[in-house]
Amino acid sequence: MNGYQQPNSTQPIDNKRYSMKAVLCTRFGGPETLQVAEIESPVAGPGEVVIAVKAAGLNFFDTLIIENKYQFKPELPFSPGAEVAGEVLSLGSGVEGFQIGDKVMAYTIWGGARAEIAVSQDAVITMPDGLDFATAAGLIVTYGTSLHALKDRADIQPGESLAVLGASGGVGQAAVEIGKAMGARVIACASSDDKLEFCRTLGADETVNYAEEDIKSRLKELSGGNGVDVIYDPVGADLAEPSFRAIAWKGRFLVVGFAGGGIPKIPLNLALLKGAQIVGVFWGDHLVREAALHRANMKQLLDWVVAGKIKPHIHKIYPLEQTGDALMAIARREVRGKVIVTP
Repeated sequence: MNGYQQPNSTQPIDNKRYSMKAVLCTRFGGPETLQVAEIESPVAGPGEVVIAVKAAGLNFFDTLIIENKYQFKPELPFSPGAEVAGEVLSLGSGVEGFQIGDKVMAYTIWGGARAEIAVSQDAVITMPDGLDFATAAGLIVTYGTSLHALKDRADIQPGESLAVLGASGGVGQAAVEIGKAMGARVIACASSDDKLEFCRTLGADETVNYAEEDIKSRLKELSGGNGVDVIYDPVGADLAEPSFRAIAWKGRFLVVGFAGGGIPKIPLNLALLKGAQIVGVFWGDHLVREAALHRANMKQLLDWVVAGKIKPHIHKIYPLEQTGDALMAIARREVRGKVIVTP
């Protein structure tokens, strides 16, 4: 069984055994179109674990998936929310390694903004002692993406320079913290001074306000004219090419996403002249193709959290009924770090 398959969809029912509350996308549109409804509680199928959701993490791509603008296309109705933390409520046949009442976290692709969810046992990870549900729910996507990018794709080394675009957002914050944990010199890049001040609290060594400064010139200045070894770009749009022009010899440019709304076209002669790599980071497929590596990365992240080497910042915790408001805040770029909803 694929551990990262689509969660069981749950339709409203007439003769329900028992019900639960869920936030539903019943038609594609903005966050204001989401509805709160009572739906049938899930039943664990073979190899599945039903989790009583205590916290669900929201991400920028949730604002896209509810508008049918993301690479994953769930059937209506569905719930947003790709990561959850909670307690094991029931187990399907063949499930091993979990007991009812265990505290766990899981990647769900979508479906997390509800009181209960059934997921494959392969997607479930036991939470370490002392980790709270809200922190656990905010770790999987953003920190998982950033560790995969910096460790597996860039092979960043201690002492190398790392420029993080969109550094105050979910994956950006994670990249700043993970970069520091891996020994890099981190340059946080964002669009306002208050966002950059937040990045300094995360450990950023230098900052660039790309709303007021030329990002190419500033990155070259901060790298002593040598260029930046690794550039982490979840923004795209008009930031990609000028930042790539500031990359170091044999640098690695990480294509993480396009939160800026545009997919850039970078002249390939720039990669040739710098001996540089343009490296794609598709974390969602990495989970399926390299499941063992993903689990090893999650163990590393949890070890770092327990040791205090990374401290995920939660921007705000919303009640489940305000999931639409939470997604609007993400869409307006108001969020510093992670947004969590709690049933």
